[in-house]
Amino acid sequence: MAVAAVIERKRLMVAVQHGLIDLPHITIPMSIWWLLPQYVFFGILEAFTMVGLQEFFYSQVPNELRSVGLSLYLSIFGLGGLLSSFLVSLINKASSRGGGESWFPDNLNRAHLDYFYWLLAGLQYHRFGSFHLLCKVVHLQQKKGSSIIR
Repeated sequence: MAVAAVIERKRLMVAVQHGLIDLPHITIPMSIWWLLPQYVFFGILEAFTMVGLQEFFYSQVPNELRSVGLSLYLSIFGLGGLLSSFLVSLINKASSRGGGESWFPDNLNRAHLDYFYWLLAGLQYHRFGSFHLLCKVVHLQQKKGSSIIR
């Protein structure tokens, strides 16, 4: 997300430099190769996530409930899409409150997708930090010989 934010900021700067802010149907003179890093990162992470989740649900569910495990695996993606739509709607309402311009206007050259990408990067950083902290707590509890889950 941080890479996407930096590239989006670059795209907006190129649009400003060429006077294309109010011309949303004109192509920004920027190479398509600028999109490659973020798509490579996303593809690699998506592959690891999908394979890991599928393996987890397949190996941790009893044989009689394999179809339930597969449905849980697939429902995660649906829930993620629903939460993503909710977040975009919430940010759209919040950013346009008070007469201000939304982060997601119809004119992509006036949009602030870079802010949205930075927000997502911050949420991911927070999520990783929380995960790391919980792993440390569980590890310390296991060293003491007690169990958190009862």
